[in-house]
Amino acid sequence: MSRDRNDGEPHPVRRRLLAACAGLAGGALLARGLHAAPRRERHVNLLNLHTDERVRATFWADGRFDPGAVARIHHLLRDHRTGEQHPIDPDLLVLLDRLQSAVGRHRDIHVVSGYRSPRTNAMLRKSSNGVAKRSLHMQGKAIDIRVPHLTTRQLFEIGKRLQGGGVGLYPESAFVHLDTGRVRYW
Repeated sequence: MSRDRNDGEPHPVRRRLLAACAGLAGGALLARGLHAAPRRERHVNLLNLHTDERVRATFWADGRFDPGAVARIHHLLRDHRTGEQHPIDPDLLVLLDRLQSAVGRHRDIHVVSGYRSPRTNAMLRKSSNGVAKRSLHMQGKAIDIRVPHLTTRQLFEIGKRLQGGGVGLYPESAFVHLDTGRVRYW
């Protein structure tokens, strides 16, 4: 480490760089691949269409996740068929916050499907050809949604602009799929 010759402390430029890196390690890395600028707070308004449960939560504030808010989100996004819960990818939460900003903070995001247990995924695969064998839903990295007063096409276009992962348009089922896998569209 370069030292200032006068006092033995790190050079001021290096000190600022080290402080910036420490700040990144504390939170901005959670937005991996989402090109999101760090923000003080992150929010979601979710309504599970199968259970009629609602969560309006600030899940990120002051540089950290709120464990209580995250737990409520995990519960809401559980497999509604089996009741099984699974941790939701933090990047998916950030993506949902970014979507929430794009569609309006006052609107609810309607959840068609969040986490899916392997058993549920296998059952859905038998009845539909649109369910992936290794679905990211089973890893807590995908969600199927609607937003009232937006067409699925409009929601799909918003999802594409976010560049947060995969975005699928399912107009016949009236939902959009978002995930934190590689950026791709279908």
